[in-house]
Amino acid sequence: MNNNLPSYNELPEVFAINLNSIGAITLTGEEQIKYLQGQVTCDVANLEQEKLLTGAHCNAKGKVFSAFRLLEREGKFFLIQPKSSIQQSLAELKKFGVFAKVEIAEDTEQAYLAIAGQQAPAKMAALFQQVPDAQTPVIHQDNTTLVYIAGNMNRYLIIDNAAKLSTFTATLDCTVYNDAVWSLLEISEGFPQLAQQTIAEYVPQMLNLQAINGISFTKGCYLGQETVARMQYLGKNKRALFALSGEATQANVGDIIEKKLGENWRKAGDVLAAYQASNNQTYIQGVLANDVDENTELRIKQQSSNLAILPLPYKTNTDIA
Repeated sequence: MNNNLPSYNELPEVFAINLNSIGAITLTGEEQIKYLQGQVTCDVANLEQEKLLTGAHCNAKGKVFSAFRLLEREGKFFLIQPKSSIQQSLAELKKFGVFAKVEIAEDTEQAYLAIAGQQAPAKMAALFQQVPDAQTPVIHQDNTTLVYIAGNMNRYLIIDNAAKLSTFTATLDCTVYNDAVWSLLEISEGFPQLAQQTIAEYVPQMLNLQAINGISFTKGCYLGQETVARMQYLGKNKRALFALSGEATQANVGDIIEKKLGENWRKAGDVLAAYQASNNQTYIQGVLANDVDENTELRIKQQSSNLAILPLPYKTNTDIA
């Protein structure tokens, strides 16, 4: 395991990440589609065709418990997400699940490995008979599930038991990093990361879920749907997810991000996730007021170094011209 933490520009052409901080909630049973459809923001009925969906699980007020990637593996629905968001989301899903023919649990059998970088497709092709892509994002080969994660960087998830993944890792002729580098990729690609202290704090649009096809506005009712629809159609959302970077800046989940107004500094938002590279480059995922732009001076509260806004791989209504 390589404990050196590279900046984004220092990442090798191909590398792997052991994802010990990633887990999943699973649903099985004859009403798994019907039940989940009424609980999450994405259109679960499209899973059979799309194979991979992005979505969120909200409370009744439309605040997000978890942001996940949804796929089916061996008859089970997997809501893949950071382990930090599983327990509260699981408890809420189970609370209503007692009225449906569905079994809901935290998966304890699968492990996760990522392969990423410019040469990742070639590395995957050397390991597997078929490689997933944008058109076919999920492939099952024997008992192994392969997932293509769309974005600026080629990225794949490999799902199997820990023993099987360790055999893959042993054959990899590339650098293997720890989970922190996955956080760097999620920040750079604009996929929301919720720590325990940020659960149930934001509506989906504040996390840009509408920009990554994580919200269906046509599927009908689900928990929190009224708030989500009101934000979309009445223009009430005033916040958005941003990726930021800076040098010699220290950041932790929950830190306040400030913007400069005249000679004073005022709160602009909060840190959701942070990654500190070994060269002191810091990458931050934050929820900010959506009126900030490239000319806005930003910093972590009481720190002197300014933060720059990084481009995300998708369009939002807050895009900087």
